Amino acid sequence: MDQTTSASAGSPGGRRDRNPRGQGERLREDIVGAALRLLDEHGDDQALSMRAVAREVGVAATSVYIHFADRDALVLAALERFHRELVEAVDQAETGAADPAEKLRARVLLLGRWVQRHPGLYKVLHESTLNQRVAMSFKQELAERTTAAVQRCIDAGLAPADDAAVVSLDLRAAVHGAVSMRVNQPDLPWPPLEEQVDRFLAKLVGLTPAVGR
Repeated sequence: MDQTTSASAGSPGGRRDRNPRGQGERLREDIVGAALRLLDEHGDDQALSMRAVAREVGVAATSVYIHFADRDALVLAALERFHRELVEAVDQAETGAADPAEKLRARVLLLGRWVQRHPGLYKVLHESTLNQRVAMSFKQELAERTTAAVQRCIDAGLAPADDAAVVSLDLRAAVHGAVSMRVNQPDLPWPPLEEQVDRFLAKLVGLTPAVGR
């Protein structure tokens, strides 16, 4: 997951070697990666400029506009790629868990830890002005996978029978609220994330607080 924000295309601010013919897609991916790094740094899509992205990649600004019509299109492409990689990472977090309850806990903790590493990207993905103008339908995939994880807990008898979609929404609202407050009010006396997640799982899903420990 961290490879998204660390992958580099040439030295920032330096001049990028011209891509051989037929490698325009590589340049596009380099531009998206540069946008992700800058978005994570600034935590604000409005602070991103096409020229700054071009400098980060080491190309002329016109090269960025060849691939993206405007800033919104670039930011949307960057967030969609990052979200796709986040979904893969969350799914991977389940692999070492023993049962559906521990798998759900692993998913939630991975999301929380991701925010701790990338608070800027979190703000852009969930709190940016772009959210008010563009429907980011790709975000629904992660929500659906969380609902499926809750349903598996219910089916296994590890959580009370309930509407998995409603329980999932409550859980996601609680987690997003907790991580957003940690990002925006970092000086509050926050308890360990694991303890807070366990309380959410116990109160909202009906899992034992000892799950995953």
